[in-house]
Amino acid sequence: MVRFEPKVDEDDIQRLAASAKAFGDPTRLRIVKMLADSRYPLCVNAIAHQLDVTQSAVSQHLRVLRQAGAVTGRREGRRVHYAVNPRALREHVRLFRQALHLKKG
Repeated sequence: MVRFEPKVDEDDIQRLAASAKAFGDPTRLRIVKMLADSRYPLCVNAIAHQLDVTQSAVSQHLRVLRQAGAVTGRREGRRVHYAVNPRALREHVRLFRQALHLKKG
């Protein structure tokens, strides 16, 4: 019998599960891509308009992405402007590679 010995510790497994949840939705992936491609942080209204979804839906998706650390929000007056967190995104990629034993490519 072959025994699997994971190289990912339990904390990494928990972070990986949170990443999978955060990036497991097509709308959330679209939001991350939109923010990554934007020169400036975007507010909920701008994201909702571009994706043709409700502001409420965008807010809920951003909450999940914030909890995973994938995006950051900065209040400007009454609005919050969102941007990707590149360092956190690199960490998510590192966790997936490590968990799946993938080499950088």
